[in-house]
Amino acid sequence: MMKQKIEFTGIIKQNGSMNAAFVEFPFSTEELFGKKGQVKIKALFDDRVEYRGSLAKMKSDCHILGLTQDIRKQLGKTFGDEVLVSIIEDKEERTIAIADDIASVFNENPDAKNLFDTMSYTHRKEYIRWIEEAKKPETRESRKIRMIEMILSGKKGV
Repeated sequence: MMKQKIEFTGIIKQNGSMNAAFVEFPFSTEELFGKKGQVKIKALFDDRVEYRGSLAKMKSDCHILGLTQDIRKQLGKTFGDEVLVSIIEDKEERTIAIADDIASVFNENPDAKNLFDTMSYTHRKEYIRWIEEAKKPETRESRKIRMIEMILSGKKGV
């Protein structure tokens, strides 16, 4: 079964006054994917920048697809520019690679690991990225401890 690829050209729009951008999805997600809510997708912008995310309905008539600052920088584009978008539905499980040192902290704190495992892919990814972005080993160590504390206190993200 071939995955259905959908292509369209969109204008990069600014989300209010924030430095956040999106393109409108000009089709019905219900017709294409059988879903009214969020649809997980893999996108390719201008045939060169890949992105894994979701089509979402945000108080809008149609679904929208966000473009992160990083993607806009890679494309060399900003609000008002045109972008070619190619998407397919993302049915793969979204997993996060967890480094050994982070895994060992979870092994010592099984309650935190259980809570972490129930979080959304995005929240898990945020926590892991936060730790891995630490430049110094001691910062990485303190962030691992802080992550466990935050998870146990019910914080979903960093």
